[in-house]
Amino acid sequence: MSKGILIAVDGLDGSGKETQSKLLCAYLDKLGIKNRLISFPTYKEDSSALIKMYLRGDFGEDPQAVNPFAASSFYAMDRYCSYMLDWKKDYQEGCVIIANRYTTANLVHQMSKLPEDEWDRFGKWLFDYEFSLLGLPAPAGVIYLCLPPTASSALVQKRCDNTGAVKDIHENNAKHLEDSYKAALCASDSYGWNRVDCVCDGALRSIEDIHGQVKDIALGILKAHGIQ
Repeated sequence: MSKGILIAVDGLDGSGKETQSKLLCAYLDKLGIKNRLISFPTYKEDSSALIKMYLRGDFGEDPQAVNPFAASSFYAMDRYCSYMLDWKKDYQEGCVIIANRYTTANLVHQMSKLPEDEWDRFGKWLFDYEFSLLGLPAPAGVIYLCLPPTASSALVQKRCDNTGAVKDIHENNAKHLEDSYKAALCASDSYGWNRVDCVCDGALRSIEDIHGQVKDIALGILKAHGIQ
């Protein structure tokens, strides 16, 4: 292959993106498929400075205080720096890249700030900006872990209670989570994302159950791109 394949794993906070991304990489290891896990934002790197300012409320405690185009640029530049300085070589040499959050997260959380009749325009702008103008790899497939906002809020609160973490301005805004959930459902339909429901009959599915579906989807994406 002249280049690798990137699979994005995304979802609202608490949906298990990091856990499922790590499990998927471990599964690909067992199959002997060269892979690498990347995660966004890259909070430990300088490139995430504007994201940290935004999420802690330096520009305003309401997510709407920063327009979606500006906020998207914060995240896009973090991805660009990460790609150029860290994983570009692996991708170009054919490695399967599993991304815990990607441009898809930007789409969901920033598109939701706009009226619905502007969502399509924003999506076209964002994908052109990141994949054409910045030259970032476009995902070969997206696995979206679909978690209702009430469940997301409960899981984030539990995490904060257990770890002492402080909610960011997205997590602390119920309306933003509701709007982002609606945007995610729309985006998954519009862009052909592989949606994985994390709740079944009112109860959270087990990590193992979700992993089984995630790995099947990932194998289908890889097979479609010549990797078996």
